[in-house]
Amino acid sequence: MAGNTIPFSGTTVEAPACMLGEGPTFDPHTGTAWWFDILGKILFEHVLVTGAIRQHPLPAMGSVLARIDADRQIVATEAGLYLRQTGTGAMELVTPIEADDAGTRSNDGRVHQSGALWFGTMGKNAENGAGTIYHVARGTVTKLYPGISIPNAICFSPDGAIAYFTDTAVNKLMQVAVDPATGLPTGEPEVLVDHSGGEGGIDGAVCDTDGVIWSARWGAGCVDAYSPNGEHLLSLEVPASKSTCPAFVGADAGRLLVTSAKEGMSQEQLERNPEAGNTFILNHPVKGRFEPDYLL
Repeated sequence: MAGNTIPFSGTTVEAPACMLGEGPTFDPHTGTAWWFDILGKILFEHVLVTGAIRQHPLPAMGSVLARIDADRQIVATEAGLYLRQTGTGAMELVTPIEADDAGTRSNDGRVHQSGALWFGTMGKNAENGAGTIYHVARGTVTKLYPGISIPNAICFSPDGAIAYFTDTAVNKLMQVAVDPATGLPTGEPEVLVDHSGGEGGIDGAVCDTDGVIWSARWGAGCVDAYSPNGEHLLSLEVPASKSTCPAFVGADAGRLLVTSAKEGMSQEQLERNPEAGNTFILNHPVKGRFEPDYLL
């Protein structure tokens, strides 16, 4: 890789460690960061200014959250999309997706500028080709890419004309042209970054106002920055080897919050990785942007 590696500078969020931390996002209307422990069936809520942390038990494994409006959120889970009341935490399954398949769960996802949601499913034991990436617009479900093993890195260029995604098992960051008005693909996916054979796996990602893609790398304890043409710009160290997904946080979206995991680690590995599963806020400044609301 061509870019520099910048040593860790940041803070550890004072929240319990996750078995599989994933799906962070930030609500600028309330200054609240949200993320999941997928395997623990927990949704975390963190008010940045006060430091307050709340844990919300979920009825199913969840991995993606998006704001609908001040009172409602959408949550992607192993059964499909749940409507969640932000104030009470009450949840109702409104868009079943793979609800009858006990062997799969949701994983990575993000809302396109059109208000449509892209999210992926995968086998609960990462079975080869068991997952799919979906597009959901106002409850209409479109199957985009079947045969995915570990869907990740779903994010969109600032103009909404390019979608990015990966199958971590293949370890190639893909790009595909999409309709900015709908978020539906208009072309065939192409390889932007080929990391096959490299250290770690391409995991969750976000795309900033300059089109730079910030992608966590599972197994390598870092977040990589790639230019829109796929050039590796730099890597930010994270003090947990299984870094999973970044999100832009703060009043100006100027920092990265990064989740991590301790799933599958031996006692010896955990002793070498005491921060495994923790959530971090990095000091490195970024030109982030806030997630669009999901249109129900």
